[in-house]
Amino acid sequence: MLLAYVPILILLIVVLGFAISNIIISALLGRHRPSEEKLSPYECGIEPTGTARERFSVKFYLIAMMFVIFDIEVVFLYPWAVVFKSLKLFGLIEMAIFIIILLICYAYIWKRGGFEWE
Repeated sequence: MLLAYVPILILLIVVLGFAISNIIISALLGRHRPSEEKLSPYECGIEPTGTARERFSVKFYLIAMMFVIFDIEVVFLYPWAVVFKSLKLFGLIEMAIFIIILLICYAYIWKRGGFEWE
């Protein structure tokens, strides 16, 4: 039984050897010409302003969390769509309840002003 895993082990060794050898070769043979421009942080082509330790508004984190929550909830629609025919009416009702709960949450956040950026 363990003999079936030997090709996978060989492939893993080859891949790791290739990756490590590429890193070592590029470190030995690559050019090392650091300049101020190469070492500066890149922010979408705009010159960075301020410090990296700048504080963000709590509103930023709230909107990011809402995006992640609603994005993850949409992911649950894909498995449901795959097995939709086998679930029949029960699956349709369950998904309708799920979407209604999502819409209620969405309306609540909208009413509270969670989507308004000041």
